[in-house]
Amino acid sequence: MRRAPDVTVLLVLMTAIALSGCVHVAPWERGNLAKPQMELDPYPLQSEIQSHNYSSREAAPSHKSSAGGGGCGCY
Repeated sequence: MRRAPDVTVLLVLMTAIALSGCVHVAPWERGNLAKPQMELDPYPLQSEIQSHNYSSREAAPSHKSSAGGGGCGCY
């Protein structure tokens, strides 16, 4: 049984995409990657405060600490 050409082309394309993600970064270019704008979450403290306020208002225990508490914001 022979594979369809579309499947082979798709596998080759996916392999090429996966292998192209690895790149050597020169030492003088690493400063650009270390900038705060390149972080996934540039404001982690602000995000944590907003998450806490949201979970307090919603009275849902989906906050990271998963501690009990009502809508008052206390634990």
